Amino acid sequence: MAMADLLVVVFDVILYHMNELYFPTTFLFITQVCAFQATLIYATTDISVWLTLAFTCDRYVMICCHKLRTRFCSCKAARNVIAIVFPLFFCKNIPWFFLFEPAHTVGNTDWFCVFGSQPWTHPGWISFTWIHRVFTPLLPMFLISLLNALTVAHIVAATRARKVLRGSKNFADQDDSEVKSRRKSIVLLFAVSGNFILLWMTYLIFFLWMQISQRFVIRSLKGPMFIADQSSYMLLILSCVTNTCIYAVTQSKFRKELINMMKYPVKVLLKCDNGGK
Repeated sequence: MAMADLLVVVFDVILYHMNELYFPTTFLFITQVCAFQATLIYATTDISVWLTLAFTCDRYVMICCHKLRTRFCSCKAARNVIAIVFPLFFCKNIPWFFLFEPAHTVGNTDWFCVFGSQPWTHPGWISFTWIHRVFTPLLPMFLISLLNALTVAHIVAATRARKVLRGSKNFADQDDSEVKSRRKSIVLLFAVSGNFILLWMTYLIFFLWMQISQRFVIRSLKGPMFIADQSSYMLLILSCVTNTCIYAVTQSKFRKELINMMKYPVKVLLKCDNGGK
């Protein structure tokens, strides 16, 4: 998830938005390069979203399905999911490359890329854009909400049953490591998935409003439609970069590995220095 979020930052924030602001005439805005970069932006965003869903499924199986967790909640299963998600969504987003047209032609070189009329008029492309929105973010939103509700219901029921079995009236005040672990799971689960749903909601509402009103062209860069579009996209990008921060705050193992990664170059330098002496 951290790597997928980092790819969103690299392709979308750095190579596209920052490059557009500070270096507007680089080779990255040649139409073919621009279209390929846009395809990568769509792909990495999809991967970030679906790895968030995969994480939610993993937590659900770990907490609620004891018979399945030894099989599915493992490093091997995680590697298999990653190996499927990355190439699958790269392939799914290839059609975006063919939807863009050059905005200007200087000499024999096409510059910039804009949507042609096909996404809004051709039935096949209209279906493709709707399928894209269903896969990201409609279906993940529904599944994440459903799995979260089932997970929380299971944790609440298991906690009540544990209280009854222990026969304590002051169960909530006792030092119970199992209950603490479940609480941490709920916090992490809602932090990651709740962050995703809230920050994608504006983009989803704006997309549905455009489809209902049939207003696909933004004519003014100062109008409310442009502001809403840019704000929704800003929140969308933010949702793809906050999961790593959430992990750093909530997961002690993640923080430990991060510290080890930062210490590793120092250890290598010290080892080389001692070897030289």
